[in-house]
Amino acid sequence: MCIRDSSNGEDFESLRYEGFGPSKIAVIVETLTDNKNRTLPEIRSILTKNDGNLGSSGCVNWMFEKKGTITLNKRSVDEDVVLEKSLELGADDFGSDNDVIEITTSPELFGDVSDGLEKEGYEIEGEVGLSPINSVNVSGADAKQLLQLLEKLDENEDIQKVYSNFDLDESELGSLV
Repeated sequence: MCIRDSSNGEDFESLRYEGFGPSKIAVIVETLTDNKNRTLPEIRSILTKNDGNLGSSGCVNWMFEKKGTITLNKRSVDEDVVLEKSLELGADDFGSDNDVIEITTSPELFGDVSDGLEKEGYEIEGEVGLSPINSVNVSGADAKQLLQLLEKLDENEDIQKVYSNFDLDESELGSLV
């Protein structure tokens, strides 16, 4: 997809790159760039320097499915009421962790579920994105390397979104940062 910036006449291109990180973790990087000849080598370099590699188109895409994800703060809400309402609206799954409720939907019903919850007065955040079908547990040095990779990708101004299929034990997170 190509987008024109009317303020300066530049064309921006939306591109997706796929590859692997440490422990063969699947990585999908979505970019918006005015120069794909600059962006591709930068992504390749970030992956290579962090024990990963760039793959061909489609090499990891099959490990993900498109899902709508809606989150809301569970403080001051009745979890059972939110569960009932979201299922009524067409949600696929419902989970709760710490202070957050996470609701997943099909991409087609994301708008109906999110609009319905907002009409009920809930403050939500949500998006349609890629969700891993299976996750890979990462620990130790690989986890540290993976976090460094994700940080470097996040620093690149052309990268809009990064999807990955790793699970990191929260108890280990404190010792890695």
